[in-house]
Amino acid sequence: MKRTGLLLVLILLGLKATAQSKLDSLWNVWEDATKPDSSRANALEDYIYEGYFYSNPDSASILAEQLYDFTHKTADTIGMVNAMELAGYNFFRMGDYPKALSAYHQGLEIAEKNKDKKGIANILLKTGFIYHDNEDLIRALNYYQRSLKIFEELNDLDGIGSIYNEFGSIYRIKEDFETSLDYYLKSIAISNKLNNKDGNAAQYLNIASLYLDHDDFGKAIENFKKGLAIYEKLGDKLGIASGLSGLGSVNKEQGNQKEALDYLQGSLTISEQIHDAQGAAATLLSIGEIYAKQGEHHKAINICKKSLLLSEDLGDIGNQESSCECLYNAYKSLGNLNEALRYHEQMLVFSDSIENEASSKKLQQIEFSKRALADSLVQVEKERAVEMAHQSEVQKKDKNRNLAIAVGVFFLLLSIGFYSRWRYVKKSKAIIEKEKDRSENLLLNILPAAIAAELKEKGEAAARDFDLVSILFSDFKGYTEKSEKLSAQELISEINHCFMAFDHICEKYGIEKIKTIGDAYMAAGGLPVPSDHSVLNTILAALEMQDFMADRMKVKRGKNEISFEMRLGIHTGPVVAGIVGVKKFQYDIWGDTVNIASRMESNGEIGRVNISQYTFELIKVDPRFTFEPRGKLEVKGKGEMEMWFVDRKQ
Repeated sequence: MKRTGLLLVLILLGLKATAQSKLDSLWNVWEDATKPDSSRANALEDYIYEGYFYSNPDSASILAEQLYDFTHKTADTIGMVNAMELAGYNFFRMGDYPKALSAYHQGLEIAEKNKDKKGIANILLKTGFIYHDNEDLIRALNYYQRSLKIFEELNDLDGIGSIYNEFGSIYRIKEDFETSLDYYLKSIAISNKLNNKDGNAAQYLNIASLYLDHDDFGKAIENFKKGLAIYEKLGDKLGIASGLSGLGSVNKEQGNQKEALDYLQGSLTISEQIHDAQGAAATLLSIGEIYAKQGEHHKAINICKKSLLLSEDLGDIGNQESSCECLYNAYKSLGNLNEALRYHEQMLVFSDSIENEASSKKLQQIEFSKRALADSLVQVEKERAVEMAHQSEVQKKDKNRNLAIAVGVFFLLLSIGFYSRWRYVKKSKAIIEKEKDRSENLLLNILPAAIAAELKEKGEAAARDFDLVSILFSDFKGYTEKSEKLSAQELISEINHCFMAFDHICEKYGIEKIKTIGDAYMAAGGLPVPSDHSVLNTILAALEMQDFMADRMKVKRGKNEISFEMRLGIHTGPVVAGIVGVKKFQYDIWGDTVNIASRMESNGEIGRVNISQYTFELIKVDPRFTFEPRGKLEVKGKGEMEMWFVDRKQ
């Protein structure tokens, strides 16, 4: 493990020194006016790619403009096309698709005018990247096919290999493993044929990710290391970060947490250096999840919050949901229930948003298409102005009419876009309200209403003393022996059927269910809100539970099926009640009253409701009940105690 960490440090230090030396050399060529113009342009282009393209896109944009101005001044049309291709690719990586399209259109116009087939093919390929990234695969494939046709005409194997790599990625999205792998391998074969093995780095990472998707960890590691070795040799920081992140992901899946952290920290360091927010957000989340697994919840919270902030800036819903889940689990483990519930609510909203992701992506594509159309219309307007100068008045009128139609179509699309956005916002609000209701119901299903309200208002719910609470315990006799004769599914189904009935009975009489432990059921009357009728209602609920079990036994025996018989005991007295635990927290009660109620159940008899002397004293004058004295019975840990059977008066 120490070797891995040391290796990463040496890689970073070595890259920094080598890269700086190469950059200085390129800059010297660019500034040397005695060099040929083409050599200077190539040096500046390489300088931009290797020095700023991956680490400082804003500076790369400024330098790309400088490159274009220089090549335009020297009438270097190929250089002008390369400058526009570089500028467009830089905007693409920054996520500014309209500006990327505009640069590509300008470069394509120059390339077509000068019949620069190589430039045309490269720009068509890069344009396909934009639509590929927006998941408009049909349009992406159209650009790829047009590019491929030219590359094949030129017998440009390098270009053909690039197209095959993109085809592999499309088939990976479609989950066609065999076809995807075939195209990746074809791309690698072409690079090998050209003696350009350094060009296979991206393909190796893609293949590794493909194997990781299918849990083939050995082949995933093998290919991630191949790709990483090439990127290290080239000094490509973005590629190195991707390779390290991939190796971290594989080790994380295998449970090698320490080694995974080493790789992921190395990847994060590089991503932050080159301002790769997308890569940093995903890597932070992976690191946070590992800290959570190790029980370092404070570290997990710090890391996952950073991931959430970056994901919010990027609009990455999937990563936001995962970050919220990480924060929810961490806060819950630390016992900070208020924060846990807050992030749980956010997580549910993002989860539902992902279910509607197809609609969201469609809306994004509409917005993108609308902006692309606007840029296209600007270009059309320029061409129309030149054309109109050479046309007659009649033709001018025709052109004006066509322009009006085009503008009308544009504003129609714009209106549709605004309307779609309004509907989307309205629907999002409805989703949020729905998820709030869902979270509210979930909370009420876990905690009593009064406790849930206090928890939401104050962020905590203090434990309270109650003077008079009737505790009900029930237990199935012979449960272990009978359960051995039932399948797991039959056993769970029968217990669930009985406990669901008990839940309804408790709800009917206002009794608070506390918990179930195996075949035991525990409930309490008189909390969290004390009531004058809590003892009475607890007795009535207990009798109805026994009636249900008696009826259930008749039905089961009629079918010659195994049935359960139940003991039930009640004791009344003071308790302390509140929320306990940091995981799967619940409302619970403590005190000697609870222990005595449990003894009432264990000393009871099948089909009867056994109560303590104190409970008897509280309801003995109620005309609705009859009582059968049981005398003093020996109770474990308590000595002798008076007990009574209670029943309804006939």
